[in-house]
Amino acid sequence: MHKLISIIILVIAASLTAGARGTERMQPETLHYKVMFKWGLINKKAGSATLTLSHGPKSYLAKLTAASEPWADRIYRVRDTLNGRMAYAGLTPLFYEKIAHEGGEQKHDVVRYNYSDPDSVKAFCTRKVFKKGVLRVDDSRTLSAAGETVDMLTSFYYMRKLPFQSWTPGHTAKLNIFSGKQKETLSIRYDGPTELEIDGKCVPTYHITFIFTSKGGQKSSDDMEAWISADSKRIPMRLEGKLPVGKVHCILTGSE
Repeated sequence: MHKLISIIILVIAASLTAGARGTERMQPETLHYKVMFKWGLINKKAGSATLTLSHGPKSYLAKLTAASEPWADRIYRVRDTLNGRMAYAGLTPLFYEKIAHEGGEQKHDVVRYNYSDPDSVKAFCTRKVFKKGVLRVDDSRTLSAAGETVDMLTSFYYMRKLPFQSWTPGHTAKLNIFSGKQKETLSIRYDGPTELEIDGKCVPTYHITFIFTSKGGQKSSDDMEAWISADSKRIPMRLEGKLPVGKVHCILTGSE
């Protein structure tokens, strides 16, 4: 069930330059998703997620909340909140926070970015892990990377700015992704244009695959697929990932 969390969060992830993100300010929005568990003939709602973008005094404010359904709580209870801030210029990440209640654990990750070095992106990261109310991990570290860098929340907005319309199938973009624990590599592979059926309607989309690796190119999690609307809004319509048993589908149910 832990892969369910990754899928929700990502709904929650051409050239890798700031210019590729554009300069037009994104409008405030709220996106709602349902998370479906599919295994054989079973196709049942396992959770829901809401992603909100608003304008702060000097930066975008992003927030993701995710929760499992009551029946899924008995197997693996999820109550997650992600908070983030991004500069208006270039969607540069400034702050990331994950407050997670997953199973019997509570985790609190914080990433604070530092751009004082023109040759690299640095981040001061802290992580606390509680098990049954007892603090088990209290860690802090500084991560650094050269090139484009995001976290699990800002990756959602970054991918919506990529010029898929000018890419050919198989084109792959790579960037760094920070968590409160480590630096990973996120590869975004474009698989081509696809007509996606949602609620009986066919929607033109860009089909992409997310590949996570760390430490010498070793996979750090299973690949995940996404279908993004092929219009100016670039809204992720559907995401899909594997579980040890079955698959999980994250599907857009509404936007405001």
